[in-house]
Amino acid sequence: MPAPHEPARLPPHADAADLPVSATPPGPPLAPGVLAAVDGSNGSLWALDRAMTEAELLGLPLYVLSVVDPSPGGYTLGMAEIVRDGVARLLHSARDGLRRSVLAVQDARPRPFAGRVSLHVVPGDAIATVLDCSARHHTLVVGARGNGGFARLLLGSVSTAAVHHAACPVLVVPAPAAGSAPAARPANSAVEGRV
Repeated sequence: MPAPHEPARLPPHADAADLPVSATPPGPPLAPGVLAAVDGSNGSLWALDRAMTEAELLGLPLYVLSVVDPSPGGYTLGMAEIVRDGVARLLHSARDGLRRSVLAVQDARPRPFAGRVSLHVVPGDAIATVLDCSARHHTLVVGARGNGGFARLLLGSVSTAAVHHAACPVLVVPAPAAGSAPAARPANSAVEGRV
C-alpha cells in the first residue's frame, strides 16, 4: 500500500498488519471523500459497512477515523510521563482495533469493498475532531450510538453533534432491526473514549 495517508485499495486476504494507519486527521492535501467515524462499537461497524457502500457508489475515497481522548477525566500535574506512556499504549491499541474493525466489516460483506481507503487514529476530543474533519469531506457516516454508556438514547453524543454541526451531509446509520443479521460482528476492539 502507499503511504498511510493516501487512500489505497484493501489488499485481498489482508492481515491487520498489512493496513497502515495515519496519525493525522484525514484532510488536505487528500481528496474529499466519505468519512466514517468508528469506535469499534456495533453501531460504528454498521456505519462503516454503509460508508463503504456510499464510497463505492459515489466513486470517492473512504476515510476511516477513530479518535482517542487521551484524558477523558483529566489527570493531575506531575504525572506527564506516566500519562504519555499510557497514551502511547492507548493509541497503539486503537490503531490495532481500527485495523481489525475494518477487516471484520470487509470479511462480513457479501461483496468486498473495492474502493480506496485510508485509516486514521488521532488523539483529541471525539466530537471536535469529527466535526473539524467533516469540513473537508463529501459525507460523514456515523452510527446512531457508539460506546457511550447511555444505551437508552436514540442518538449518541457524536452522532447528535454531527447532525447539528457537521459541515457536510451526515448519514446516521441505525442498528439493524431486531432479529436481522448485522453486516459485521464487532472486532472486540472497543477502547473507551474512542470514536
